Amino acid sequence: MNETELRAAIDREMPGVQADLERLVRIPGIAFDGFDHSHVERSAEAVAELLRGAGLPDVKIVRAGGQPAVIGRKPAPPGAPTVLLYAHHDVQPPGDLGQWRSEPFEPVERNGRLYARGAADDKAGVMAHVAALRALGDALPVGVVVFVEGEEEYGSESLDTLLREYRDELASDVIVIADSANWDIGQPAFTTGLRGIVNAFVEVRTLDHAVHSGMFGGAVPDALTTLSRLLATLHNEHGDVAVDGLVRGFAAPLDYPEDRFREEAGVLDGVELIGTGRLVERLWVKPSISVLGIDAPPTAEAPNALVPAAKAKLSVRIAPGDNWKSAYEALTAHLERHAPWGARVTVTLEQGGEPCVIDTSGPAYEVARAAFAAAWDGTAPIDMGIGGSIPFIATFQEMFPDAEVLVTGVEDPDSRAHGPNESLHLGEFRRVCLAEALLLANLGRSAARR
Repeated sequence: MNETELRAAIDREMPGVQADLERLVRIPGIAFDGFDHSHVERSAEAVAELLRGAGLPDVKIVRAGGQPAVIGRKPAPPGAPTVLLYAHHDVQPPGDLGQWRSEPFEPVERNGRLYARGAADDKAGVMAHVAALRALGDALPVGVVVFVEGEEEYGSESLDTLLREYRDELASDVIVIADSANWDIGQPAFTTGLRGIVNAFVEVRTLDHAVHSGMFGGAVPDALTTLSRLLATLHNEHGDVAVDGLVRGFAAPLDYPEDRFREEAGVLDGVELIGTGRLVERLWVKPSISVLGIDAPPTAEAPNALVPAAKAKLSVRIAPGDNWKSAYEALTAHLERHAPWGARVTVTLEQGGEPCVIDTSGPAYEVARAAFAAAWDGTAPIDMGIGGSIPFIATFQEMFPDAEVLVTGVEDPDSRAHGPNESLHLGEFRRVCLAEALLLANLGRSAARR
């Protein structure tokens, strides 16, 4: 199929693709503990049915001790490459329902955007693959393996086992991971670097039991004050991370205007940004440490007593080129070394994931750049970093070292993935679907010419 035919095919398929996306986001498939995992099962079954309907003859639901994933396959014609298309069907919990303008699992279209949990991250990624397959139909010129994971938002705990168990079935020449973002509406991008992650708990203990704040306050350090002082050592006066031993890199010469960033992040007027250096460096190639939560008595229930122990959850994003195990060791050493007033400090790992750098010099990237530029009517894609983490990309790189990895996505700066009022820009979604269809078609033509 040529470009004109593919554009017409995508236009023909988009109403059905959006309707199926809306059906998919109505399933609250949350893999976190404490949620009804039968919905994750329903979500996997719905994805499997969509892949069968898109023309894949070999579709199955698989698992390796965790939540269900879906693998769909169609063999390559002789001499053609095989392309692995990745997405995930599980979603984040909705969070505070009071902050949503509409029900999180009831899709609502407003001003050209579709609002719902998972509408962007990452059920639109699933449907971009389906849209491309539907548009190409029997004219699909390459082999395809669609791999849709079921626990990405919960840490992909069983993914490594799945990849190793089904390695031969997943083997491919090109891997397209549809779980990232574009630079802006109207500006496509490939993600070429991602930070890694270390999530850990730090507990501070100063007493073996709570004691009267009047009788003992002034001489005995309470655990909350002690924890606060310890957390304050993680950054210097400029807001840069002060933990020794973490890698810091250099970002591409891409301008990220501060006013745009403040608006996209929702920073309140008068609040200063932290850190030094260009914004893209702070966000993509330097470490960051955030306090995600603290275990302590709620204010409404707190007695007049000194708290004996307090616990915080830390999220450390590590730069490309770093290693999560060494970063965890550096964090632990810093916290133990800076324990205020001799307090007992215990650091416990929750999870770690590697950062990655993606090589964009291969022939598949040349084909992809042309496909994306065509889908965005002549606007060439840029290479960008991402401050977030997709640790399994490093696993794909390790297991399939000869495959080219392309990281794409459907999100834009206002998608608000993981937050209330997550949404998908429907105009950009159409371009994503067209770009993937063009990519598959062009990869087939490129192989035929060789």
